[in-house]
Amino acid sequence: MSFQISIGPNLRKSAFFDATVQSGVQGFSVYNHMLIPGHFGDPDAEYDRLLNGVAMWDVAAQRQVELTGPDAGRLTQYLTPRVLTKTRVGQGRYVPLCDHDGWLINDPVLLKLAEDRYWLSVADSDIHLWAAAIGRERGWNVQVDEPDVSPLAIQGPKAVDVAAVLFGERVRTMRHFAFEETTLAGIPLILARSGWSKQGGFELYLMDGARGSDLWSMVAEAGAPFGIGPGAPNDIERLESGLISYGADMRWQGARANPFEMGLGAMVDLEAGHDFVGRAALERVAAEGPARRRVGLVLDGRPTPPGHPVPLAVGDAVVGRVCEFAFSRRLDRTIGVGLVHADLLDNAEGLVTMLEAGAVPTRIAPLPFGNT
Repeated sequence: MSFQISIGPNLRKSAFFDATVQSGVQGFSVYNHMLIPGHFGDPDAEYDRLLNGVAMWDVAAQRQVELTGPDAGRLTQYLTPRVLTKTRVGQGRYVPLCDHDGWLINDPVLLKLAEDRYWLSVADSDIHLWAAAIGRERGWNVQVDEPDVSPLAIQGPKAVDVAAVLFGERVRTMRHFAFEETTLAGIPLILARSGWSKQGGFELYLMDGARGSDLWSMVAEAGAPFGIGPGAPNDIERLESGLISYGADMRWQGARANPFEMGLGAMVDLEAGHDFVGRAALERVAAEGPARRRVGLVLDGRPTPPGHPVPLAVGDAVVGRVCEFAFSRRLDRTIGVGLVHADLLDNAEGLVTMLEAGAVPTRIAPLPFGNT
């Protein structure tokens, strides 16, 4: 089955849109009301570049929520249960955001640019509306905006070599989640050692949307000796590495998850004494224990992914949800992630993934997968 999706003015194009078209993009998805490349015609080659070389991704749809003003730090801290008092300028933090009932509503990377200026590099949801409403309701002196910022990611074991060509050898000693404001041939950007893969890499936060094609060309030229090529955030690698996908893992069919269920309990600091959205609810979860837990899954054979979560069952009893699965060539098996009842044993027998074509035998496996 094939079909087309019309591109209208309600779907924004990224600063790199023209460059991705010229580079042969073959499909787009929608993320944060923007078009984001889905693939460039050869998914296997894109995966191989990510695992063994270097890939470049247009991730401009990874939007920034900017908080500025005297109470910017106060609002930022109120939005997350993770304590930020030791976060320095130039340091990123992975931070869960919850609603008042303790359910996760995003899992951005926080960038502290100044004592009165922060970015939340968000997954697919309207967090700028949430943050602005809370700041206004609390009466705090803080401005919430979406700035002209468009990340371009270079990921893979050779990404550091490409970054060194562009920015100098100093990048090799940058710590994970560290970032700095800089320029490249007059293009203003923030260089961060981060990215949605476990293969290592950098994100170049372009701060002038008119220079997207220029930056794309510079990265492609610098990466040519290392075999760089375009691609997109890779679902198979993220499953292998156990990375969380907000949209796939905790926002489906009306269901939700809290940080403890997603394995982020260490980022919920209930002892620091600070107030934050959802504190009372998360205190109850911490006292009672989470109802579910996130697990890795191995499915028999090579079933076709349905593109949406499906039940995990034992007999007629549903014991969880399979959030996403795919065949891993590297591991030569079908792997996935899901949320299951907290008391379901790791060695539980009789588990099946319920697909329209039939039940597929399944077992629980540790994350990340490695050579499981």
